[in-house]
Amino acid sequence: MHAAIAVAHPNVALVKYWGKRDRVLNLPAVGSISVTLAGLSTVTRVCFDGTLERDEVIVEGLPGGEAGARVAAFLDLVRGMAGVDAHARVESRNDFPTGAGLASSASAFAALALAATRAAGLKLSRRELSILARRGSGSAARSVFGGFVEWHRGERGDGLDAFAEQLLPEDAWPLVVLVAVTSQMPKPVGSTEGMELSRLTSPFWPAWVESAPAMLAAMREAIAARDLARVGELAEHSCLAMHAVAMSARPGLVYWNAATVAAMHAVRELRRAGVEAYFTVDAGPQVKVLAAPGDAGRVREVLGAVPGVERVIDSGPGPEARLYDEARLGRT
Repeated sequence: MHAAIAVAHPNVALVKYWGKRDRVLNLPAVGSISVTLAGLSTVTRVCFDGTLERDEVIVEGLPGGEAGARVAAFLDLVRGMAGVDAHARVESRNDFPTGAGLASSASAFAALALAATRAAGLKLSRRELSILARRGSGSAARSVFGGFVEWHRGERGDGLDAFAEQLLPEDAWPLVVLVAVTSQMPKPVGSTEGMELSRLTSPFWPAWVESAPAMLAAMREAIAARDLARVGELAEHSCLAMHAVAMSARPGLVYWNAATVAAMHAVRELRRAGVEAYFTVDAGPQVKVLAAPGDAGRVREVLGAVPGVERVIDSGPGPEARLYDEARLGRT
């Protein structure tokens, strides 16, 4: 038996990824830029065992169900790379809500990619891990890395140029990311289904794809300059543009709830009061807010007072996916 344990963190996209140019390889229609989140994590153990008759997947202490099929398909990729025939037992747990717009699939498949390849005897580069993790969940390509990360759209049909890379290490810019949790229920329409519906039916889709390169260039420049106001303004614009595409699909996709909208308005009220705070929302109802460390207390207080906000999670730029023993020792 060969086993490994890995920990990875979700990420929040500042320039959004929404839509695929290849669904099989999970190749994005547009590039994206994200920040990996500290304080939220997935821990995954993979053990290849020749005595198993099939892959066994346990998620949050329960049989994997539909997720188990995705994991088994991903393990087939690893087995093909490593020349391994054995089935595996996979156990995975999150310390945050699953499937609720907090990028749980990103951290899950980043952790799975690292744990499964190490358990299979492979030691991949970060770029290779990013390309592999992308096959399980597109945004997992970004969670392989820590800090601020860009995932390249790529042009090749085989996806070998659709990888992520780090723009800025997690300790290079001490921003705060506060997560206002407005629901812990799984979203009714998953991201993959929502992206395809948007691509096929939204009249805004062509403009979304066309505008992406300029948005990415502007965000790249703002992050390099550590310009919170510019990063925040671009993040809000990308967020609202993505949701406009989703809402204009047929039928329209509304991932927000009343508390989501109230929290966004609260953030803009904070700015009018002189507090630099900016929101972004992925495909789900949770609101993530960027702020300077000195403003964290005020922003947390305001978000916590919004009706419908269940809790506020403190976060910030987090580390790359790593083996569990390395994580416990503080190595990245």
